Amino acid sequence: MSSPGLDRHRRFNGEEGAIRTDYSPSEDDNVTVQGVSGSAGALGFLGLSYAMENPDTLKLIDVDGGEGCITPSEETVQDESYQPLGRPLFIYVANASYQDKSQVQDFVDFYVENSTEIAEAAQFIGLTEEQTQTAQDQLAELN
Repeated sequence: MSSPGLDRHRRFNGEEGAIRTDYSPSEDDNVTVQGVSGSAGALGFLGLSYAMENPDTLKLIDVDGGEGCITPSEETVQDESYQPLGRPLFIYVANASYQDKSQVQDFVDFYVENSTEIAEAAQFIGLTEEQTQTAQDQLAELN
């Protein structure tokens, strides 16, 4: 078994000790792809973009987080139904910094406006148009 580092491994299985411990933790998804593809019957947890880049090497599996089996896809990651393996990426900014420091506001506004392109470049799954609009609306309320 191959998976991300120990902290993210705990998130996947819900509690320490609830999954086998004979695995190879790695923060490098390429290492996980190599480990899984090189071992018959191997199981690995990695970013969806890496799995989608290796369709001939890896098989995606459905996950039942308590609501029935969910197939991994861009849509199920975006709508947060692919749990517990889909996870959001947050940035945190103090409201006062956003309001009082133009460079912080410029950066955050740029980030939100360009989040889809930034996510794609980083091989992440971007926000939906609705999620982007919600973020922009929330930022507008701070002004």
